[in-house]
Amino acid sequence: MTGDKQLLEIQKQETHIAGFDLISNGGLPAKRTTLVAGSSGSAKTVFAVQFLAEGILNGGGNGVFVTFEETADDIRQNMLGLGWDIDRWEREDKWAFVDASPQPGNEVVEIGAYDLGALIARIEHAVQKVNAKRLSLDSLGAIFTQFANAATVRSELFRVASAVKIMGVTAIMTAERTEEYGDIARHGVEAFVSDNVIILRNVLEEERRRRTIEILKFRGTTHQKGEYPFTVLPGEGMVVIPLSAIELKHKSSNIRVTSGNSELDKMCDGGVFRDSIILVSGATGNGKTLMVTEFIAGGIDNDERCMLFAFEESREQLFRNAIGWGIDFEKMEEEGKLKVVCMYPEAMGLEDHLIRLKKAIDEFKPNRLALDSLSALERVSTIKGFREFVIGLTSFIKHGEVAGLFTATTSSLMGGSSITEAHVSTITDSIILLRYVEMYGEMHRGITVLKMRGSKHDKDIREYTIDQNGMHIGKAFRNVTGILSGHPRNVEPEEMERLSGLFQEAG
Repeated sequence: MTGDKQLLEIQKQETHIAGFDLISNGGLPAKRTTLVAGSSGSAKTVFAVQFLAEGILNGGGNGVFVTFEETADDIRQNMLGLGWDIDRWEREDKWAFVDASPQPGNEVVEIGAYDLGALIARIEHAVQKVNAKRLSLDSLGAIFTQFANAATVRSELFRVASAVKIMGVTAIMTAERTEEYGDIARHGVEAFVSDNVIILRNVLEEERRRRTIEILKFRGTTHQKGEYPFTVLPGEGMVVIPLSAIELKHKSSNIRVTSGNSELDKMCDGGVFRDSIILVSGATGNGKTLMVTEFIAGGIDNDERCMLFAFEESREQLFRNAIGWGIDFEKMEEEGKLKVVCMYPEAMGLEDHLIRLKKAIDEFKPNRLALDSLSALERVSTIKGFREFVIGLTSFIKHGEVAGLFTATTSSLMGGSSITEAHVSTITDSIILLRYVEMYGEMHRGITVLKMRGSKHDKDIREYTIDQNGMHIGKAFRNVTGILSGHPRNVEPEEMERLSGLFQEAG
């Protein structure tokens, strides 16, 4: 009985599209037809082309592309920017086109019943010619727009699907959608001629476009549920970011490393864990970039490779500021111990930023990294997109046992919770708060370790100063309350004694 079950199990064919094989639990069901439906600009044609391209590049078999809309020449030209030389593959008999696109000046005149038999014969010939294992048809909607008799076209589409199954190829059919969360496809029958359905979306949220992919159904086999963000990159094509498919399997280290400041290390009971994610939250001018600089310098002093991603300041600014505190970033880079990457947040979407960051980390392989600041990235995304970005990045660096320090800016000068902090506080291992404190008409600075997962830490709010030698952490504030809420006030010694007694009774 077990043997029979194994024989009936549906095999999957790896697509080699980055991230997709993870959310599909192994790829597309082999020798079956999958409908890829999406609105305009959702990358349907890219998916259809990439499915064939990755097959050729990764030993998954040759391919045939049937086009009903764009000409073969247009597709060849458009896909060069993604790094796919289709013209060369055609010469090598790895790729074949079946061009069924309307020709300029040709008017379609229906006489009698419409029959796709000739098209099926052309597809069969192309499949045999290049010994294809993969087939893409783009897009079914063009057939409906060319011919008025919808009932006939529907029956012919079933005929095409049946013929594809007989050919023994794994096939993709694309179809147009009119709404992002409406009917599966425009004409209502496309989903029923295929065994599997994938939906691509290009949603406008808060004046920003965000592409997602959802596997709606795989008949007879499993897949991950829900929507996953994806992007299309030059030279790479479609890259799916399987954030909710991430497994919590990263290692946990008990080894501590320096934060770059000896007093802060004492507040953290001997330093931060080697694989921990630290969030430093504070108002502008409170020393967050200085903490980043000291964090990097502390790593390099311990012979670690360090990486800095900056989204608010240029290289020149960062290097000038570091020199002002006696730290030479330029020399560290020349020695190969440091890599500084500066990017403008609005230059691309968060999905693109995440992929580029991962690639840079993979190439440099740092022991610790800093990101300054998360708040700058938050303004170019939706709340959901931002949380997915942070989850994706923190999971990635934790798997590599890399210590990470992120900064966030509070909206209020005197403190309070930052928007970023509220969204990522549960994701980070440690939170360090920097606050301004007004005392008797003078402005002071305070630092506290609010949270440190898996370790005891100093609970005091301690005063610190900044000069040309960096950050100097001093004694705890004793006669001030309301610092963290952003409403500090001085308290007389008698009142402090009374409050202390109340806390002791409560304890």
